[in-house]
Amino acid sequence: MSKINKNVILALLTLTSSVFLLFQLYYYKHYLSPKNGAGLSGVRGTKIGHNNAQWRVIKKFLKLASNQDMPVFLIDRSVLEAINKDFEQVKNSTYGSVSECKYFCAKRDFTAFALLNHLLKNEENWFQIAERMGFQCLKIQSKDPRLDGIDYLSGTEIPLHYILKLATHAIHLVIFYERSGNYLWHGQLRLKGYSDRKFVPFRKLQYGHYPGAFDRPELLQVSVDGLEVQIPKDLNYFLEEVPHSRFIECRFKEARAFFQKYHDDITVEAMLFRKNAKILLHLAAATLKDLGVRFWLSSGTCLGWYRQCSIIPHSKDVDLGIFIQDYTSDIITAFQNVGLSLKHKFGKVQDSLELSFQGKDDVKLDIFFFYEETDHMWNGGTQAKSGKKFKYLFPKFKLCWAEFVEIKVRVPCETINYIEANYGKTWMIPVKTWDWKSSPPNVQPNGIWPLAEWDDVIQLY
Repeated sequence: MSKINKNVILALLTLTSSVFLLFQLYYYKHYLSPKNGAGLSGVRGTKIGHNNAQWRVIKKFLKLASNQDMPVFLIDRSVLEAINKDFEQVKNSTYGSVSECKYFCAKRDFTAFALLNHLLKNEENWFQIAERMGFQCLKIQSKDPRLDGIDYLSGTEIPLHYILKLATHAIHLVIFYERSGNYLWHGQLRLKGYSDRKFVPFRKLQYGHYPGAFDRPELLQVSVDGLEVQIPKDLNYFLEEVPHSRFIECRFKEARAFFQKYHDDITVEAMLFRKNAKILLHLAAATLKDLGVRFWLSSGTCLGWYRQCSIIPHSKDVDLGIFIQDYTSDIITAFQNVGLSLKHKFGKVQDSLELSFQGKDDVKLDIFFFYEETDHMWNGGTQAKSGKKFKYLFPKFKLCWAEFVEIKVRVPCETINYIEANYGKTWMIPVKTWDWKSSPPNVQPNGIWPLAEWDDVIQLY
């Protein structure tokens, strides 16, 4: 009996030791093996997503980025929206404090990250390493639009997008470039003629359908599904930017052709006006941004950007448009606080509102408020001496970003339709004599202000 007990005990000990050894081997293989990124700064992973192929692809990419000193940050809209719903929880979570893969494991074709261009180092080296790690890689590059205005540099290509595919999931790495207006820009993803259009479902990409512009985000490092990643600190603001980020480049080639035909005005007066108009536009943009009021380049200022990539020197003012629903009574006070006096206020919030402020050296800032109808938009005009009202009709438009005199500003996306409505088909020909009541092809009479309202709707200062 004693002998049997000893054999049983020995067998149990042997079995227990074997199970423990197998457990150690399993733990080492899946959690301590270098192949899974253990010990890497910024690429810490837990078992929560181990059985999810998509999570493993993201983890492997983050390992690559960390090893190559590429501080990528997450810009995937669907993932960020999910994180934003639990932002406080995610922000305060620590490594190992979560037990489920909630964000990176949701089924999708891509996960999008971004990298600032000056932090893209050893491009050839990291590309080769990515391929050795099992990724299939695609690089998309195109001409650098920042150099289009410089003849001998025009045509220089820069990397814009990288697609890294592994199994059924792909990483979309968007390269953000710093522009002179202190904002970030990414290019459009255009495939070359020889590119494999079946490499990934390109139409499902969140970024690259058109160029985009973003304010520079402050980044926050958090733990998401056991992986340490950087995300925009102000998630609400970034997520609001994404659907409205479309960017339109200035037409440098057409501008050069314009000046070759009509020559640039380089007189002292013209140069001084351009300088003061630029200062005024920068001041107006900063003031309206502080108020959270959207605006866009309108009238002659918009024409100058689109036709010649510069301010029209004989226009004598800076013209901006604002949707009437974005009007706030704080606008007048805000401009007065930065040194711009109110020159006139015509109309009222319900009808034909416009404001004019006096800038430096007789350069005016004119703000026209736009009203939306079923099939068109319009802004109003008022003749002070007669009380006559005018209406300027425009086809409906959306707003895009552009760069003008070293600042990021909005313009109508349907720019050509907007300009042709205001200036006709001959907008390419400079016109120095312009009557705001009759010259625009989109102007029409709109009645007369009742005499009893003049004190409210015609205010001159």
